[in-house]
Parts: sequence; C-alpha cells; structure tokens
Amino acid sequence: MSRLIVDRVVAGYGAVTVLREVSLEVGEGEFVALLGVNGNGKSTLLNCILGFVRPRSGRILLETQGKTVDLLTCRPHQITNLGIASVPEGRKLVPNLTVEENLLLAGGGPRGRKDMQANLEFCFQTFPILQERRRQYSSTLSGGQQQLLAIARALMTSPEIMVIDEPSVGLAPIVVNQVISAIRKLQELRSLTILMAEQSFFQAVEVASRAYILSHGKIIREFNRRESVCDSDIRSAMMGVI
Repeated sequence: MSRLIVDRVVAGYGAVTVLREVSLEVGEGEFVALLGVNGNGKSTLLNCILGFVRPRSGRILLETQGKTVDLLTCRPHQITNLGIASVPEGRKLVPNLTVEENLLLAGGGPRGRKDMQANLEFCFQTFPILQERRRQYSSTLSGGQQQLLAIARALMTSPEIMVIDEPSVGLAPIVVNQVISAIRKLQELRSLTILMAEQSFFQAVEVASRAYILSHGKIIREFNRRESVCDSDIRSAMMGVI
C-alpha cells in the first residue's frame, strides 16, 4: 500500500504563484478531500502530484513497498506506473472510441497490462451500465456515465492511489451523489488511497475521512469527519476566512 506526502510545495505559472507552501498527507487506504472554490489552486496541486506541473520548491513523496520515491524526479507516465491514477476534471475520454476501447487503451500500460482482463471484469461488475454500453461511443454517454467511465479508466491502470479532480463538474445534484457514492464504494472494495478535489463541501465530507480547505493557495483548515463543525465555520473556511 502507499502513502502520499506533499511538503511545502510552491508552484505557479510564469510570474503567477498559485500554491504557497502547501503541505498535506494522504495515509494508506485513506479518503481525503481537497476543498475550495474555483481558482484557489486545487487542480494545480493535483497536477503537481501527477507530474504535469513542476513546483518551484517543496517535495512530493510517495511511500510504497517500503521505499520513498520523490515524484518531482518522475515524468507523468512513470508516476502512473508507480500506482497513481488520475481522474481528470472534464473526464477527457477519447470520444470516438467505445466504452470498452477507452478502458482497454488505459489498461495497456506496463502496470495494468498483466491484470487487464481482471480489471475490465471488475469495472463492468462495479458499473453495470458500462458493460451494458460497452460497444457505445463514449461521446454518446450521459455526463454521469462518462464520469463513471473516467473512474473505471483509472482503475484499469491497477492503481493504489487515485487522484480525482472535481467529479461533480457539469453534473446534476442527484448524479453527483451517485458518482461520489460510487467513488466511496470503490475505495472500500479496493482499499484505495484517494485524494479528491471538490467544490461541494457537504457532499465530499459525507464520504471522506478528512478534508483540507485550500484558499488563496494555502491550506487554511483541516476537518475530520468525526468533528462537529457548524455551517458558518465551513462557509468561512471556504471563503478564506479562518
């Protein structure tokens, strides 16, 4: 199993600093939410973890199989091969491939290849609608079905850690509940370690064991699901007021 450590990460684009000494940890088998309104750096932090954005300073460490790997020395495909899968904002499926072809394409990498058939069967058992529509082009699915396909695609890489960016974007509230419940179910079935960026605090804390709130590029608060937290505290934290 694996643990993820983000230590004092500073990152941005050009002259603009987006993340300011961000630190957090996601323990083995934990479901952690990263919360905040748009424009506060959630996606930038996830992209740093995945190797798409290079921090200016700080460390991002993966502890796995008794070793510690500095992810800042790795390229995105190497990070995937270490067992970190991405479910990107907006799904980013291949529209002119079928459901099954999208899954098989994702499962063809070095890590997932040996378990491709077993992973495919697990995805279809877990999401029966995908099996029902396995021959259908991904572009013709509903938004909720596309999100389930994006999650299943990540599973095809045989991950130990899943990084999920804004799964609720563009979905109706009832569909959001279904998608987030599906993520929680997967976490339990596969003992996955999950870091999920999300705007919707109340839906996220229903499934996450802990939540960090990111505001103006800094972690300003950490909530534990066992805590009794009033609505005004939540709103204040989300707006950057400690």
